[in-house]
Amino acid sequence: MGKKTILYQQHQKDGAKLVDFAGWEMPLHYSSQIKEHHGVRKDSGIFDVSHMLAIDINGDSALAYLSKLLANNPQRLTPGKALYSCLLNDDAGILDDLIVYQLYEQHYRLVVNASNRIQDITWLHHQAKAFQNLTIKKRDDLSIIAIQGPNARAKSHTAFTEIQQSVIKDLKPFHCVEQDGWCIARTGYTGEDGYEVMLPHHQTEAFWQHLQGQGISACGLGARDTLRLEAGLNLHGSDMDTTTTPLESNLAWTIAWEPLTRDFIGRHILEERQQDPQRKLIGLVLEEKGRILRNHQKVITAQGDGEITSGSYSPSLECSIAFARIPWSYNESYCDVMMGTKPYRAKIIKPPFVRKGKKAFE
Repeated sequence: MGKKTILYQQHQKDGAKLVDFAGWEMPLHYSSQIKEHHGVRKDSGIFDVSHMLAIDINGDSALAYLSKLLANNPQRLTPGKALYSCLLNDDAGILDDLIVYQLYEQHYRLVVNASNRIQDITWLHHQAKAFQNLTIKKRDDLSIIAIQGPNARAKSHTAFTEIQQSVIKDLKPFHCVEQDGWCIARTGYTGEDGYEVMLPHHQTEAFWQHLQGQGISACGLGARDTLRLEAGLNLHGSDMDTTTTPLESNLAWTIAWEPLTRDFIGRHILEERQQDPQRKLIGLVLEEKGRILRNHQKVITAQGDGEITSGSYSPSLECSIAFARIPWSYNESYCDVMMGTKPYRAKIIKPPFVRKGKKAFE
């Protein structure tokens, strides 16, 4: 039996199809995955993402510690702001991608992926040995609910207390606020507006039901995956892992090279790789109907073979889309993807595929 979030019985009650995901029994969908996808793109939806882990980093050396740990620069943060970053190993391979929130001075919160919880905690403690006055605390007492969609914020506000409503009313994207033991962040993984809410377990079920009462539908991980793919957002373990660097994962923008004195883990390897990049992550659109791009299918270019890292049907575009890693030197507009013994022509684009519910490429 897999691990269960505090909403497990609620998911059963709502008729979810439950599947194993990173050792957790999670909802894949409740009715139609495509309906859930369109619901988020056009209106709103809620996701239980409590299998992810919040980790609090506190102490006098918290900022110095995170400055060493993260490829992006936490020195850019101020209380109430959030930052996306990769967590790299000594070879600049991507151990995980995460969001770091600064809640207060020298008080930060990381949210890491479910499949990397144990690995990440081990790595954090190992790196902490070089720092004094530092506390690392797993927040296993918190659930995480994502409320996403163009109408998500307006529809969800009555589910918060009056004080919470007042402090989140003007919350900016990639900002957060902690109030009454809840951390409410204007972040997400769907390409739509909304909130990610970290709250105590004992308040989670009532909050979920209140959101449903406002007409916000429960959605599963299936829709979350097609939404994030359309939005051009990587999935760790598919589009990036410890064998890839941010440079070859379309994440060079997350590397903060300045200041030059910040010697973050993996920096020297990245500086070397930057001089002679070998691979890159691109978007593919299959213009032929009736075929679906899938993970691990071979991509053929004039400069050598590549591979699809994430592939699926795009409900918003009504065609198949994918991420693929191909040789850096290939700069043509089309390539071939092998399906069985037959090649199919695919258009190369720079993600995202969908922005604000609309096609984002020519």
